[in-house]
Order: sequence, then C-alpha cells, then structure tokens
Amino acid sequence: MAERVALATTDDVNAIEAPVTWKAYLICAFASFGGIFFGYDSGYINGVNGSKVFIQIIEGPTATALTGPHQSLIVSILSAGTFFGAIIAGDCAELIGRRLTIIIGCLIYMTGVILQVASHGLGLLVAGRLIAGLGVGFESAIVILYMSEICPRKVRGALVAGYQFAITIGLLLASIVDYFTENRPDTGSYRIPIGIQFVFGLVLGIGLIFLPESPRYFVKRGKIEKARNALSRLRGQPGASEYIETELSEIIANEEYERALIPTTGWLSGWANCFKGSLWKSNSNLRKTILGTSLQMMQQWTGINFIFYYSTPFLQSTGAISNTFLISLIFNLIDTVCTPISFYTMEKYGRRVLLIWGAFGMLSCQFIIAIVGVTVGFNKTHTIGTGPTATTVADNTAAVNAQIAFIAIYIFFFAASWGPGAWIVIGEIFPLPIRARGVALSTASNWLWNTIIAVITPYMVNQDEGNLKSAVFFIWGGLCTAAFIYSYFLVPETKGLSLEQVDKMMEETTPRTSSKWVPHETFASQIGAGHGKLDEKVIMDVERKASVF
Repeated sequence: MAERVALATTDDVNAIEAPVTWKAYLICAFASFGGIFFGYDSGYINGVNGSKVFIQIIEGPTATALTGPHQSLIVSILSAGTFFGAIIAGDCAELIGRRLTIIIGCLIYMTGVILQVASHGLGLLVAGRLIAGLGVGFESAIVILYMSEICPRKVRGALVAGYQFAITIGLLLASIVDYFTENRPDTGSYRIPIGIQFVFGLVLGIGLIFLPESPRYFVKRGKIEKARNALSRLRGQPGASEYIETELSEIIANEEYERALIPTTGWLSGWANCFKGSLWKSNSNLRKTILGTSLQMMQQWTGINFIFYYSTPFLQSTGAISNTFLISLIFNLIDTVCTPISFYTMEKYGRRVLLIWGAFGMLSCQFIIAIVGVTVGFNKTHTIGTGPTATTVADNTAAVNAQIAFIAIYIFFFAASWGPGAWIVIGEIFPLPIRARGVALSTASNWLWNTIIAVITPYMVNQDEGNLKSAVFFIWGGLCTAAFIYSYFLVPETKGLSLEQVDKMMEETTPRTSSKWVPHETFASQIGAGHGKLDEKVIMDVERKASVF
C-alpha cells in the first residue's frame, strides 16, 4: 500500500479552493454540451409534428394534422423514458462514477436516434423516442451532478447555467432545422431533424473519455489519491499544491461529518436516506428532496414547454399567424440570446432573488396574454371564403401581435431566471451521501411533469378537444403565481458557497434569511485538523467506510 500523505488544511473559509483557471471554465463548458441533447430532442418534435409528410405517414394520405392522442403519445413518450433514465442514472453514478454514467447515456441515446431515423410509422418512432429518452434521462441528471461537483464555487452558478444555455441552443438548432426541412416532399422532412442528434451524442461521449472524474465521487468511494489527481486536473494545480490539499481536506472532512449524520448500510437505505428527517427542519434530507423535486416541478409548471412543444400546432389552430414556423424560431432565438444574461446575474444577485422576480415577470405576462386573447386576440377570428380554400384570420391583428410580444417577454423572464436557476439549485442543495440520488429524483420530477404536461396539453388546446386557445394562459399564469409564492418561502440562497458550506448554511438558517449567512469555520477545522494538517484518522475513516451506496 502506498504511503499515506497528510493533507494541508486551513481555517480561512475563503481559502478552500484554488483560483479559477481557464482550464476549469473549458472543462465545465464542455460538460454542459450535454444540454443540447435535452433541448434538441425536446424541440425538434414541435416542427416535425407540423410536417405534412410526417402527418400523412402517421395518420394517412388525406390527413392534415395529427390526432390529439397520437400527438400526445409522440411528444410525451420521450419524457416518460427520461423519467426512468434519470432514476436509474442515480444508482449508476454511485456505482460506476458520474463520467462513465454520462457516456453510457450517450450510447443509449444514439441507439434511440438510429431507431427513429429507421422508422416509417408510429411504432418504431415511439420505441426510438422511448429509448432516446432513457439516454437523455441519464445525461440530464448526471451532467448537472457532475458539473456541480467539479465547478469552482465562485463561478458554479454561471457555469451550470451554461447547461441551460446548451438546452436553448439545442432548441434553437431544432427550430432552424425544422424550418429548413418542413417543406421537403420526402421523408427527409422528419428524418433529417431526427438524424442530426446522433452527432451530439457522439461528440459528448468521446469528449468525456478525456475529462477527469468528479473528485467528490472518489472521496465517497474512499479513493483519496484518485480524488487528489482528479482535483489537480480540474484546478490546473500540482497534486501536492496547498490549494489542492486544502480543498480535498474540506471535501473529506465534510464526507466524514455527513456520513455520521446519514449512515448508509445498503442500496435500500441509500434511497431511504433521501426521505429521512422532519418536514419542518430546513436541513433535513426529506426537506431537501422535496425542495429539489418541487423546484423542478415548478419549472415545468411555468408553461415553457407548451411554447416549445406545441407553439407551431397551437398557432396554426388559431388561424391568426401566417408563418408559425418562423414565430417558433423567433421564440427559440429569444430563449437562446437571453439565457447568457444569467451567467452574470446568478452570481451577482443570487439564485433566490432571480427565481422570485422571474416568477413575478412570467405570471404578469401570462395573465396579460390570456386577458388580451380572450377579449380581442387569438380567440377572436373570422373565416374568409368557403370550402377547401376557406382561411381563418384574426379580427384584430394588433392584439395578436401584442400577445406574441408578451410571449417573447415571458420567454425572456424564464430564460434569465427559472430556466438555469432550477438546475443550479438542485445541484447545490444535497449533501454528498445522497447527492447523486437527490439530483436524480429532482431531474426525474422535471421529466415526470414534462410528461404530464406533454400528455394533457393537446387535450386542452386542440380544436376537437378542449380548444382553450388563449385561455390556457390563465392556467400557466396561475401556476407561475404558485412558483412566485414558493420561491419566496422555500428557496434558500446558495450563491458563492462551496457545496459543503451549503450544507452548513441550510442547517443554521431559513430560506428567507439565508442570503445573510456567511461561513464561519471550515469542516476540516471542525472535525480534526491540527498544526495545519488533516487528522490522518479522518482520512483512514473515510477510506474504510467507503460505500457505493
């Protein structure tokens, strides 16, 4: 056995990480590329569902639109796959590591893409989207976990927000591809948008082979020297650097502290730990799990995926917009351009503030869209002509344009707040013993509600079903109101803290007072550091108690 080397420690709570380097930025930026899967796979189906060739293949040669049940199935089956993929990925990340789990997710995803490209009917397409969904579930849960664990605390919010930015790029690319393939007279109108995804999986899967594993995963598995090497690569410092040893000491000390509070004896207890503690105690595992899962639920409740999944067929059904594909493209462009604002604001103003004001901005826009729509906008149309050549046009074009403008403003508020904010917070709030499963459950919640909304939306807005038209925005406005209240009372401020310090903050404060909390001691000094070195017994204990659970 190699000789164990004592690790340096510090009492300075502001000196527990190495200076941020360009290498750290680039590694995290590449990892965030996985968001393109999420965005593109969620977005391309919006345009494909409006493609004439695709509609006729699914419904028959005389069909002009997908039926509600078929549209619901095609859109929602991806989300169903991602739900189960995210849950499974939580265990895989503990067993084989964060990096390898993402690579496996890429392989599953590419398999699903191949099946979809080969399809010429509903059956194989649905099977392919289900399998691709499993891969997206792996990626969407574990990329957030991986990035949160490797990013420097001072820029973690900005870098994890890059994941949401990648999602928006994926949505934008999907919209562009749909726009240029919608009028193809052959199966390329849907096979090209589907096939392009294969490249994304290939790039991320190959690239991750060359990136380091999360040092926090190695600490949890008791592999301290591997953790040191991984941290050295991530921070661009020698393994013997005081910066590396100090940060590693803090991770080890926190693992020892948390393991004493959250003992794990097996696979079942590992999952059960996510639900232990009091609902009324802000630092309990149960409270954190509810916070993570409900935060992702609220992100879906904002109604954003109604715009990105169904804006094309919805706008077509109103008869008020002549080029619905172009409007959908503009919506995606706004989302992409506005998301980088959060790179600065998440670190300047914090997660909590942006979630509160972002929800307020969204609810204001939603209610304006709904009120204008049911009075003079989308809902008020008339028919010109008769028979097959009859067309539906808006009574008040100016009102319709105003609605489009407020949808764009709503997208701005989402892109700058809840889009990245929900992902950032779920990666920060869980302690190491339950972090992989906590993030997996939170991500699964996102996909569960994504599925529910994808299933029920056609029944709410299709002309032969609910036909709510603009009134659907009353529902989204009400749910954004719930998100506003929720953010104020339940979301803590995690800006500028290490993942280990977030644990202590949630133990000592409440969501409404969390922004005032400052760290006052390091974990290493708290549990066993003498003469500037971490107690060797602590290191031995972490190695001895290493667990995959």
